[in-house]
Amino acid sequence: MSGACPDFGMVVGIGRAIAEKALFQEVDRPVLFSLSRSIESNKKTCYEHLQRAQRSNEITDWIAYFTQTVLEAQIEAEQEIAFILRKVRFFDTYQGKFNSRQEKAVKRMPEEGPNGFEGGMNARKYVSITGTSKATAPRDLQDLVQKGIFIGAGRGRSSRYELSF
Repeated sequence: MSGACPDFGMVVGIGRAIAEKALFQEVDRPVLFSLSRSIESNKKTCYEHLQRAQRSNEITDWIAYFTQTVLEAQIEAEQEIAFILRKVRFFDTYQGKFNSRQEKAVKRMPEEGPNGFEGGMNARKYVSITGTSKATAPRDLQDLVQKGIFIGAGRGRSSRYELSF
């Protein structure tokens, strides 16, 4: 056999499912991380380790890779949980303190996940998300800064805002 089998991707997918099932059974409760997502994010490295182990029957590198991947998945899960908790606390704190336009924009920002809303919020994005006028957007954004909901950076046309998590 020369290299990977024709359905190598399917084999890896089944392997991920089996690994997650085995981890679940070992701890006897749902696993709080997605091993599949971690492996999927760097599929090429996974394939390389599997192919080397398959060719030589030397699995030490594969085990080291797999252990590192499990640890990275756990760290990702912890970061995701911390982000969700910050988001819940934030919305509990500021509930009822924004108008309907502001609420729409503020709720949209954390949808990007822990890595945030790329480039922060600016007047152009605010207009696009809320459908408000170009004149109203800066007033709404400044109001959010004054209420402590946004943290502003830059001036004029380069003004941008982040949630005050």
